[in-house]
This record gives sequence, C-alpha cells and structure tokens, in this order.
Amino acid sequence: MSGDGGWSCVREILGEDLLSVILPVYRLGDTIGANLDAVAACLDAGGVRYELVPVDDGSGDGTAEALRRAAAKRPDTVRPVWVETNAGKGNALKVGFRASRGGYVLLLDGDLDIAPTMLPKFFESMRAHGSDVVVGSKRHPESNVQYPWHRRLASAVYFGLVRLFIGLPITDTQTGMKLFKRRLLGEALDRMLVKTYAFDLELLSIAYGRGAKISEAPVEIRFGGKFGALKPRTVRDMTMDTLAVFYRLRLLHYYAKVEVPPPLEKPPLVSVVIACPGPSWMLDECLTALAAQTYRNFEVIVLPDGEVKGERGKVKGDARGDDDSHSAFHLSTIPTGKVRPAEKRNIGIAEAKGEIVAFIDDDAYPDAHWLENAVKYFSEPSIGGVGGPGVTPPGDGFLAQAGGRVYANIFVSGNYRYRYVGGRVRLDVDDYPSCNLLVRTDLLRKIGGYRTDFWPGEDTLLCDAIVLGEHKRIVYDPWAIVYHHRRRLFGPHLRQLGRYGFHRGYFVKRFPATSCRASYFVPSLFVLGVLLGCATFALPAHPVATALRWIYLGVTGFYAVVTLLSSFSLNPFMWLVTWLGVVASHLWYGVRFLQGLCASRAPCEYIGRDHAGR
Repeated sequence: MSGDGGWSCVREILGEDLLSVILPVYRLGDTIGANLDAVAACLDAGGVRYELVPVDDGSGDGTAEALRRAAAKRPDTVRPVWVETNAGKGNALKVGFRASRGGYVLLLDGDLDIAPTMLPKFFESMRAHGSDVVVGSKRHPESNVQYPWHRRLASAVYFGLVRLFIGLPITDTQTGMKLFKRRLLGEALDRMLVKTYAFDLELLSIAYGRGAKISEAPVEIRFGGKFGALKPRTVRDMTMDTLAVFYRLRLLHYYAKVEVPPPLEKPPLVSVVIACPGPSWMLDECLTALAAQTYRNFEVIVLPDGEVKGERGKVKGDARGDDDSHSAFHLSTIPTGKVRPAEKRNIGIAEAKGEIVAFIDDDAYPDAHWLENAVKYFSEPSIGGVGGPGVTPPGDGFLAQAGGRVYANIFVSGNYRYRYVGGRVRLDVDDYPSCNLLVRTDLLRKIGGYRTDFWPGEDTLLCDAIVLGEHKRIVYDPWAIVYHHRRRLFGPHLRQLGRYGFHRGYFVKRFPATSCRASYFVPSLFVLGVLLGCATFALPAHPVATALRWIYLGVTGFYAVVTLLSSFSLNPFMWLVTWLGVVASHLWYGVRFLQGLCASRAPCEYIGRDHAGR
C-alpha cells in the first residue's frame, strides 16, 4: 500500500469518473446521519470524487427524515432515495443503482459495521487481478473480523453449500461491501429476481456467468453484540432463495437466456385506466401510489359508475385534477353508468391519449417502479403486452391475507402461481388478468378492445386476440408489481373463485386454446374422486369394497398431509385457516368448473359485489 494509504490507486482507477456508494438502509433513523458523515469523511480524506446514495427501504421510523437532513447538510454528495414499502435489500440496491451516476459502484451496508476505510484494498485488488468485481471476504487472510462463533459456523455451512451448488470462485458472498464496474452491475441487476436473502449470491452468480472476473479484498468488521441466533424463518427463506438461484442458474440456465429489452428511444405516454364502482379509500390509495411512480410520463383515466362529487378520489396533500397545473399526472374522471368492467375499460381505451394503456383495478395499488419496470419492454416490437404479479398487500386483514395465501398456494394456482407471488422468472404468457396488464394502444384498438359478452373471462379473450389473433407476445415481469387486495375467506373468496371456475369450464368448449388444459380439470377430478370415495362406504361388505375404502382413505390422507404442509405458517390459526381455504377452493372450483363445462351458455350480468372489501 502506498504512503497515502492506497488512495492514489483509487484516484488512478477512477480518473475523471465518479464513485457511487449505494447504502441500503432500514430502520437506522438514529445512526444513519453519523454513518453518512463517516463515509463522506473517509472519501474526502482520500481525495475521491463520489456520491452517496442511501436507499431507505420503507423504514417508517424516522430514517427518511434523517436522510433529508443529511442531504441538506451535504447537497452536492448525498442523494437519498426512498422506497415506500419495505421490499428487501436486493430491491433497495436496484433502486439505488438507477439513481446513481458513477462508473464504479460500491455496495455498502448502511449500518456501517464494515469499515469503509478498507476501500483502497478493493481498488488494489481490482488492479492486481484485472477484475470487474471485488467482494469483501471475511475469510481473506488480511481481514479483521469480530464474529460470534455460531455465525462463523453458519457462514461456513453456507459457504460449503454455495461452492457445491453454485461453484463461485470466491470464499464469501454475503459480506456487505462489494465494488463493481458499472456495466457489469447493470447487466446483473437487469437479470436479478431475488429481493431479500440470497440476492448477493444471485448478483455474483449472474455477473460470473456473464464473464466477469471476480476477486476478493479484506474487510474490517465490528459486529459487536447485535447478532443473536439465526431465526428459523430466516434460515428457511435463505435456503429456499439459494436453491432457487441454483435451479435458475444450473438447471434452467435462466440468467443466460433471460431477455433484456433495448433502451427506449423516448419514454412513451402511458394511459392508466381504472374501472371502478365509485370513490373509495382503495381508489384513493391507488391514486396516491400512482403519484409516487418513478416513471412520470403518464395520465390516469378513472371510470366510476356515476359522477364523483366533492373532493373524494383526489390525492391527499397533492390534489389531482384536470385544471391543476402542479399535478404529477393528468386525471380524467369519466362516469360510465352501471356497466361491466370490460365496457368501462373499452371507454378508457377510446379516451386514452397514450401509446400504452396500463390496466389496474381500483382495489389494487402499484409499486413505485411499476410503470418503469413494465414500459421498458415496449422497445421490442414483437411484445404487445406486459403483466406482473398482483401480490397481497401487507396491510390486509387476517381473512384477506388468508385468501391471498390460498391463491399463492402451489396446489391451488399450480403453474400460474407467478400471478400472485413475486420473484418468479420472466416468461411469455398467453392469458393474464387485467388487474396488472399493459398493452399497446394501437393493438387494443385494432382488436376492438375487450369483448363484452363474457364476464369474467374477458381477460382471457383479450389475451387470445393479442397472442393468437395478432401474433404478439405478452411478457410477465416479476418486478412489475401491484398490490391487490384479496377477498376475505370464506364467502367472498369462494364467490369470486366460483365465477372463475364456471367460466373456465365453459371456455373449455368455446375457447380451448388457452382453457382446455389439464391443470384446470384437476379440481373437478378431485370432486369426483371425493364423491366416488364416499360412495364406497355405501357398498355391501366385500373384500373389494373394503380395499377401495382403504385406497380412498389413503389417498385422502396423503392429500390432507401435502396440502397441510403447503399451507404452513408460523401462526397456527393462519395455518389452519389457509389449509381449510385450500380444501374449500378445490371443492368449490371443481363443482363450478363442472357446471360451466355442462352449461349451454355463460351468464354475463353485472355483479356489484365483485369487489374487495364488499
């Protein structure tokens, strides 16, 4: 190391470039100001051109205000970013990267347990090895680490699993200090899916798979007494995330094949269309979330049954309206009368000024990066539509949360679970719901919008027209998230699910291309199996009858065990309610699917109660 502590190497490599330091922050309101001062003092002493990009990951404890004070104190170097809802460290880093400008990016944990004074060692390693990525390693011979024995043991076990399943040529993936050349980090973040526990592993796996040379540097860590025992839930989630990375990397080869669209020449205007019965707290919530979008070039069209009187429906503290010159977006309210959602959306399509129409329900609200993550795909001409998951909001009540867990259950949604759970892989789909769907406006007008002779089911027919009729693709992106309020178990949930089952059964005959699939028949086969199994108990005593009864009891027992395990929750009552919801969903969907399969026509009446919270 040189006489100035190695900072000359840092300045040499940076040249005229900028170092961006991204610091994910969660509930550090009392310390983040001092931590940013410490990082700034270190970099100032080294004579480095830099920016600090702290990302508040929905802390809600005063962290946001502390970051505002830090930015006011150092307006030239501190550029904070806020994430409204806690979404995990991986998401925070992705958001921070978008806001950063430097050609070299340092990822550094905001709690500053890792000393930033070791930064020159990272640049020296980058120069010595010609590397694109340098990771801090607790196992580096020059590292100075105070680390509890049980954490050392857990780290060693995890390192063994990583070497076995992933094969990265490094000794540590989890230490929160990493240096990237910007291009490599951008390419990896574009392909990343994990937001929480194994995001470090995924990030490095993607970079390594794309040819990045990775080296290690020593770190100085003072954990103090903050680290207790690992929680079982943390261990479980870390294990599942790690196995998911292995599956995508080694078996699917997903990261090598995943599509990254070319940049848009200019941001297109998006028309957000919201069909709704009328003003509600959920509509207010949706509009407030739209006001927080990072993508700014959009308008909003709200389609209630009747006139909206008074101030209801405007965003509190930042009113929206046609005549408000300070609006974050232009809002049009168009009364439609008491008609079905498909007819409302067709009115929205006709009124849309944007090149893209984004459909969202009023009982859903978007993630702040919803439009930004979805719109980028429209640079590819073959893509006609984009959809994303509708996950259950964290603030929903107990029975609504249970309803969301039922939809997210592998034995309820099967291969379509990606509609309700974030973190799935990107893929092309041919049937997607309108609670989170963006489509080219000219394409919608060409196919005549939604058909109005079926409800529900109009989403399926629209996607049919896009994919089969116009030969355009619909892409699912797990980062284009909306939060969709669920119907409560059991009545509202089963009422909605029953309508879906009936129309899917009816569509098997009318529109088999996307409805005549084996997975849709499984619940009905389950219902028939239950009925036949019960019938065996009415048979007279006979060895064959006895054998059939035992087979039935064995299959039923196996079903009960696997669905019970799939419904697991640390809350025993939530576990039980979810499991009962899964069983009830199978039975009711199966019955209604058979009714639709046998029906000569499908009803298409207006049902005002089909709305979360009603």
